[in-house]
Amino acid sequence: MQRIPEKIHELTVGQLSDRSGAAVSALHFYESKGLISSRRTSGNQRRYTRDTLRRVAFIRAAQRVGIPLATIREALAELPEERTPTREDWARLSEAWRSELDERIKQLNRLRDHLTDCIGCGCLSLDGCVLSNPDDVFGESRAGSRLMPENGTGRRRGTGRRRTG
Repeated sequence: MQRIPEKIHELTVGQLSDRSGAAVSALHFYESKGLISSRRTSGNQRRYTRDTLRRVAFIRAAQRVGIPLATIREALAELPEERTPTREDWARLSEAWRSELDERIKQLNRLRDHLTDCIGCGCLSLDGCVLSNPDDVFGESRAGSRLMPENGTGRRRGTGRRRTG
């Protein structure tokens, strides 16, 4: 990894990729989604301010724990564009995600604990399949793990006959 002199205040996409560990394509994607921004040179090359390194680190850390990009974008929108996100910024923003992550962990633990039932069944057609029908949402009205949506007539799609002619 090349060292970038302190006097350089802007980074090329290659330098940002090298320093952040994110692929150039990922950086382009982040920019297309409004997570980071760049300016264009007269030769139409991207230039990123140094604080973009911290923003990319923030994005990647949030992604690693499963935070959706739309949520990350909302969080970054709360920060001033002209400064690097601080440790306090991260703590404040990540605290809001804690309950969401706790709920996901709870769901994953429940799925793990019931995985044996599905392996024993083999066909995933248990009346109350915890993998395909978490919390037995449809259990009161129907059985099975693969439910077809109903059309306006109250009949399941795909169960009617096709008309020819």
